[in-house]
Amino acid sequence: MAVQQNRVSRSRRNNRRSHDSLSAETANECQNCGELKRPHHICPSCGFYAEREVVAINEEVDLDDDAA
Repeated sequence: MAVQQNRVSRSRRNNRRSHDSLSAETANECQNCGELKRPHHICPSCGFYAEREVVAINEEVDLDDDAA
């Protein structure tokens, strides 16, 4: 079991932990639809990446109306 040689002060401990905080994700505007998306990812609302369509997005269908 590890035993410390010398006590680490609160200041040194907190200075070491200063880089452990999480930062908020950055968001870029989609060039096609203008919605916010993650950088270097396909836009979830329109399916475009780098000004070309990668994924065809289907319109949402209400199952209750479709069954009637």
